[in-house]
Amino acid sequence: MTTIPLWPAGIPGSVDPSEAQNPRAQEIPQLALHLLPRGPAKACVVVLPGGGYWVRAEHEATPIALWLNSLGISAVVCHYRVAPWRHPAPISDAWRAIRLVRAHAKEWNIDPVRVGILGFSAGGHLACSASALGEGANPAAIDPLDRFPSRPDALVACYAVSSLVSPHTHTGSRDNLLGVGASQEQLRALSPELHVTAQHPPTFILHTAEDQPVPVQLALNLATALADKKVPFALHVWPKGHHGVGLGKPEHGAVADWPRVCGDWFKELGWA
Repeated sequence: MTTIPLWPAGIPGSVDPSEAQNPRAQEIPQLALHLLPRGPAKACVVVLPGGGYWVRAEHEATPIALWLNSLGISAVVCHYRVAPWRHPAPISDAWRAIRLVRAHAKEWNIDPVRVGILGFSAGGHLACSASALGEGANPAAIDPLDRFPSRPDALVACYAVSSLVSPHTHTGSRDNLLGVGASQEQLRALSPELHVTAQHPPTFILHTAEDQPVPVQLALNLATALADKKVPFALHVWPKGHHGVGLGKPEHGAVADWPRVCGDWFKELGWA
Protein backbone atom coordinates (compact mmCIF):
# COMPACT_ATOMS: atom_id res chain seq x y z
CA MET A 1 0.00 0.00 0.00
CA THR A 2 1.22 3.48 -0.93
CA THR A 3 0.15 6.75 0.68
CA ILE A 4 0.37 10.19 -0.89
CA PRO A 5 -0.38 13.62 0.62
CA LEU A 6 -3.49 15.39 -0.57
CA TRP A 7 -1.84 18.79 -0.40
CA PRO A 8 1.91 18.41 -1.06
CA ALA A 9 2.34 22.15 -1.60
CA GLY A 10 0.76 23.07 1.74
CA ILE A 11 -2.50 22.29 3.56
CA PRO A 12 -5.09 25.03 2.99
CA GLY A 13 -6.84 26.70 5.90
CA SER A 14 -5.97 26.66 9.58
CA VAL A 15 -7.35 25.65 12.96
CA ASP A 16 -8.12 27.93 15.89
CA PRO A 17 -4.78 28.93 17.46
CA SER A 18 -5.93 27.51 20.79
CA GLU A 19 -6.13 24.08 19.12
CA ALA A 20 -2.83 24.27 17.27
CA GLN A 21 -1.18 21.67 19.54
CA ASN A 22 -4.02 19.19 19.25
CA PRO A 23 -2.55 16.01 17.67
CA ARG A 24 -5.35 15.93 15.11
CA ALA A 25 -4.42 19.44 14.03
CA GLN A 26 -0.99 18.08 13.12
CA GLU A 27 -2.24 15.22 10.94
CA ILE A 28 -1.41 15.27 7.25
CA PRO A 29 -4.46 14.57 5.06
CA GLN A 30 -3.53 11.82 2.65
CA LEU A 31 -4.70 9.06 0.36
CA ALA A 32 -3.95 5.40 0.94
CA LEU A 33 -3.87 3.70 -2.47
CA HIS A 34 -5.31 0.22 -2.98
CA LEU A 35 -4.93 -0.05 -6.74
CA LEU A 36 -5.52 -3.19 -8.77
CA PRO A 37 -2.96 -4.64 -11.20
CA ARG A 38 -2.65 -3.46 -14.77
CA GLY A 39 -5.26 -4.47 -17.31
CA PRO A 40 -8.46 -2.84 -18.51
CA ALA A 41 -9.07 0.50 -16.79
CA LYS A 42 -10.87 -0.05 -13.48
CA ALA A 43 -13.52 1.86 -11.62
CA CYS A 44 -12.24 3.46 -8.41
CA VAL A 45 -14.00 4.38 -5.17
CA VAL A 46 -12.87 6.97 -2.62
CA VAL A 47 -13.52 5.57 0.87
CA LEU A 48 -14.41 7.92 3.74
CA PRO A 49 -14.48 6.22 7.17
CA GLY A 50 -16.81 7.50 9.86
CA GLY A 51 -15.99 8.79 13.31
CA GLY A 52 -18.18 11.82 14.00
CA TYR A 53 -15.68 14.23 12.41
CA TRP A 54 -13.63 13.51 15.55
CA VAL A 55 -11.69 10.39 14.54
CA ARG A 56 -11.59 8.06 11.51
CA ALA A 57 -12.74 4.51 12.21
CA GLU A 58 -10.18 2.02 10.89
CA HIS A 59 -12.73 -0.78 10.45
CA GLU A 60 -14.41 1.48 7.87
CA ALA A 61 -11.17 2.22 6.03
CA THR A 62 -8.67 -0.44 4.88
CA PRO A 63 -11.11 -3.40 5.13
CA ILE A 64 -13.54 -1.54 2.88
CA ALA A 65 -10.84 -0.86 0.30
CA LEU A 66 -9.86 -4.53 0.28
CA TRP A 67 -13.50 -5.57 -0.16
CA LEU A 68 -13.80 -3.21 -3.14
CA ASN A 69 -10.63 -4.73 -4.58
CA SER A 70 -12.27 -8.17 -4.29
CA LEU A 71 -15.03 -6.87 -6.57
CA GLY A 72 -12.50 -5.74 -9.17
CA ILE A 73 -12.70 -2.07 -8.14
CA SER A 74 -9.66 -0.01 -7.19
CA ALA A 75 -9.97 2.05 -4.01
CA VAL A 76 -8.33 4.93 -2.20
CA VAL A 77 -8.92 5.65 1.47
CA CYS A 78 -9.12 9.37 2.16
CA HIS A 79 -7.68 10.33 5.55
CA TYR A 80 -9.56 13.63 5.62
CA ARG A 81 -9.20 16.26 8.32
CA VAL A 82 -11.35 16.08 11.46
CA ALA A 83 -11.85 18.36 14.50
CA PRO A 84 -10.32 20.70 15.46
CA TRP A 85 -10.44 21.33 11.70
CA ARG A 86 -13.81 22.74 10.69
CA HIS A 87 -15.70 23.09 7.45
CA PRO A 88 -14.58 23.43 4.66
CA ALA A 89 -11.49 21.33 5.45
CA PRO A 90 -13.15 17.87 5.22
CA ILE A 91 -15.06 18.51 2.00
CA SER A 92 -12.00 20.16 0.47
CA ASP A 93 -10.08 16.95 1.19
CA ALA A 94 -12.84 14.74 -0.27
CA TRP A 95 -13.04 16.76 -3.47
CA ARG A 96 -9.26 16.82 -3.70
CA ALA A 97 -9.23 13.02 -3.45
CA ILE A 98 -11.72 12.69 -6.33
CA ARG A 99 -9.71 15.08 -8.48
CA LEU A 100 -6.43 13.34 -7.68
CA VAL A 101 -7.87 10.02 -8.80
CA ARG A 102 -9.02 11.55 -12.08
CA ALA A 103 -5.74 13.40 -12.58
CA HIS A 104 -3.79 10.14 -12.12
CA ALA A 105 -6.29 8.00 -14.02
CA LYS A 106 -3.86 6.88 -16.73
CA GLU A 107 -1.01 6.24 -14.29
CA TRP A 108 -3.24 4.35 -11.84
CA ASN A 109 -5.17 2.47 -14.53
CA ILE A 110 -8.48 4.14 -13.59
CA ASP A 111 -11.46 4.97 -15.76
CA PRO A 112 -11.93 8.71 -15.03
CA VAL A 113 -15.70 8.54 -15.58
CA ARG A 114 -16.11 5.73 -13.04
CA VAL A 115 -14.87 7.41 -9.87
CA GLY A 116 -17.22 6.88 -6.94
CA ILE A 117 -17.34 7.75 -3.27
CA LEU A 118 -18.38 5.66 -0.24
CA GLY A 119 -18.77 6.93 3.28
CA PHE A 120 -19.91 5.77 6.70
CA SER A 121 -21.77 7.87 9.27
CA ALA A 122 -19.96 11.26 9.36
CA GLY A 123 -17.93 10.02 6.41
CA GLY A 124 -21.30 9.32 4.83
CA HIS A 125 -22.25 12.94 5.41
CA LEU A 126 -19.02 13.92 3.70
CA ALA A 127 -19.68 11.55 0.78
CA CYS A 128 -23.25 12.82 0.39
CA SER A 129 -22.07 16.42 0.56
CA ALA A 130 -19.32 15.84 -1.99
CA SER A 131 -21.94 14.30 -4.30
CA ALA A 132 -24.67 16.91 -3.88
CA LEU A 133 -22.38 19.96 -3.87
CA GLY A 134 -19.65 18.76 -6.26
CA GLU A 135 -18.97 20.54 -9.50
CA GLY A 136 -18.15 19.65 -13.07
CA ALA A 137 -14.88 20.39 -14.84
CA ASN A 138 -13.55 23.96 -14.73
CA PRO A 139 -11.01 24.33 -17.57
CA ALA A 140 -10.19 27.89 -16.43
CA ALA A 141 -9.14 26.93 -12.88
CA ILE A 142 -5.70 28.16 -11.81
CA ASP A 143 -4.80 24.91 -10.03
CA PRO A 144 -4.56 22.18 -12.70
CA LEU A 145 -6.18 19.68 -10.32
CA ASP A 146 -9.22 21.95 -9.99
CA ARG A 147 -9.83 21.52 -13.71
CA PHE A 148 -11.07 17.98 -13.00
CA PRO A 149 -14.67 17.44 -11.85
CA SER A 150 -15.18 17.09 -8.10
CA ARG A 151 -18.59 15.41 -8.39
CA PRO A 152 -18.30 11.60 -8.11
CA ASP A 153 -19.95 9.21 -10.57
CA ALA A 154 -21.57 7.00 -7.90
CA LEU A 155 -22.32 7.27 -4.18
CA VAL A 156 -22.60 4.66 -1.44
CA ALA A 157 -24.07 6.16 1.73
CA CYS A 158 -23.71 3.85 4.75
CA TYR A 159 -25.77 4.92 7.79
CA ALA A 160 -24.96 8.44 6.66
CA VAL A 161 -25.62 11.71 8.48
CA SER A 162 -27.39 13.06 5.40
CA SER A 163 -28.82 16.14 7.12
CA LEU A 164 -27.68 18.63 9.73
CA VAL A 165 -31.08 20.31 10.11
CA SER A 166 -33.23 17.23 10.69
CA PRO A 167 -34.24 16.59 14.31
CA HIS A 168 -32.72 13.15 13.73
CA THR A 169 -29.23 14.44 12.91
CA HIS A 170 -26.09 13.33 14.73
CA THR A 171 -25.24 16.33 16.92
CA GLY A 172 -21.63 15.26 17.51
CA SER A 173 -20.86 15.25 13.78
CA ARG A 174 -22.66 18.56 13.35
CA ASP A 175 -20.83 20.31 16.18
CA ASN A 176 -17.41 18.89 15.29
CA LEU A 177 -17.82 20.03 11.69
CA LEU A 178 -19.27 23.51 12.25
CA GLY A 179 -18.76 24.24 15.93
CA VAL A 180 -21.46 24.59 18.55
CA GLY A 181 -24.14 27.15 17.73
CA ALA A 182 -23.97 27.11 13.93
CA SER A 183 -26.71 29.11 12.23
CA GLN A 184 -29.64 27.56 10.38
CA GLU A 185 -28.18 28.94 7.17
CA GLN A 186 -24.91 27.09 7.80
CA LEU A 187 -26.72 23.89 8.72
CA ARG A 188 -28.92 23.99 5.62
CA ALA A 189 -25.92 24.68 3.38
CA LEU A 190 -24.35 21.42 4.59
CA SER A 191 -27.47 19.25 4.60
CA PRO A 192 -26.95 17.28 1.37
CA GLU A 193 -30.53 15.98 1.23
CA LEU A 194 -31.57 19.60 0.57
CA HIS A 195 -29.21 19.98 -2.40
CA VAL A 196 -30.02 16.94 -4.53
CA THR A 197 -30.33 17.78 -8.23
CA ALA A 198 -30.86 15.76 -11.38
CA GLN A 199 -27.05 15.69 -11.75
CA HIS A 200 -26.64 13.74 -8.50
CA PRO A 201 -24.85 10.42 -9.05
CA PRO A 202 -26.60 7.04 -8.75
CA THR A 203 -26.78 6.16 -5.06
CA PHE A 204 -26.79 3.07 -2.84
CA ILE A 205 -28.17 3.71 0.65
CA LEU A 206 -27.55 1.32 3.57
CA HIS A 207 -29.07 1.69 7.04
CA THR A 208 -30.61 -0.30 9.88
CA ALA A 209 -33.91 0.40 11.62
CA GLU A 210 -32.25 -0.06 15.04
CA ASP A 211 -29.58 2.59 14.49
CA GLN A 212 -29.79 5.04 17.39
CA PRO A 213 -26.90 7.51 16.89
CA VAL A 214 -27.91 8.10 13.25
CA PRO A 215 -31.62 7.24 12.94
CA VAL A 216 -33.01 5.58 9.84
CA GLN A 217 -35.22 8.61 9.10
CA LEU A 218 -32.15 10.23 7.54
CA ALA A 219 -31.83 7.43 4.98
CA LEU A 220 -35.55 7.63 4.18
CA ASN A 221 -35.38 11.40 3.70
CA LEU A 222 -32.35 11.10 1.41
CA ALA A 223 -34.14 8.47 -0.66
CA THR A 224 -37.18 10.74 -0.97
CA ALA A 225 -35.00 13.63 -2.14
CA LEU A 226 -33.40 11.39 -4.77
CA ALA A 227 -36.80 10.09 -5.92
CA ASP A 228 -38.10 13.65 -6.27
CA LYS A 229 -35.26 14.43 -8.68
CA LYS A 230 -35.57 11.07 -10.46
CA VAL A 231 -32.02 10.07 -9.49
CA PRO A 232 -31.48 6.28 -9.65
CA PHE A 233 -31.01 4.85 -6.17
CA ALA A 234 -31.17 1.66 -4.14
CA LEU A 235 -32.42 1.85 -0.55
CA HIS A 236 -31.70 -1.07 1.81
CA VAL A 237 -32.86 -0.92 5.41
CA TRP A 238 -32.25 -3.97 7.58
CA PRO A 239 -34.47 -4.34 10.66
CA LYS A 240 -31.64 -5.15 13.06
CA GLY A 241 -28.06 -3.95 13.48
CA HIS A 242 -26.31 -1.34 15.58
CA HIS A 243 -24.59 1.76 14.29
CA GLY A 244 -21.13 1.29 12.82
CA VAL A 245 -21.35 -2.30 11.60
CA GLY A 246 -18.71 -1.72 8.92
CA LEU A 247 -18.48 -4.73 6.61
CA GLY A 248 -20.60 -6.69 9.07
CA LYS A 249 -20.00 -9.90 11.01
CA PRO A 250 -22.21 -12.98 11.42
CA GLU A 251 -23.29 -11.80 14.86
CA HIS A 252 -24.73 -8.64 13.25
CA GLY A 253 -27.43 -10.70 11.55
CA ALA A 254 -28.84 -10.13 8.07
CA VAL A 255 -27.21 -6.72 7.64
CA ALA A 256 -23.86 -8.53 7.32
CA ASP A 257 -25.04 -9.41 3.80
CA TRP A 258 -24.92 -5.79 2.66
CA PRO A 259 -21.49 -6.09 0.93
CA ARG A 260 -22.90 -8.75 -1.38
CA VAL A 261 -26.00 -6.66 -2.12
CA CYS A 262 -23.88 -3.58 -2.77
CA GLY A 263 -21.53 -5.64 -4.93
CA ASP A 264 -24.50 -6.64 -7.10
CA TRP A 265 -25.40 -2.95 -7.39
CA PHE A 266 -21.86 -2.15 -8.59
CA LYS A 267 -22.20 -4.94 -11.14
CA GLU A 268 -25.42 -3.41 -12.45
CA LEU A 269 -23.55 -0.12 -12.86
CA GLY A 270 -20.88 -1.95 -14.86
CA TRP A 271 -18.21 -1.20 -12.28
CA ALA A 272 -17.53 -4.69 -10.91
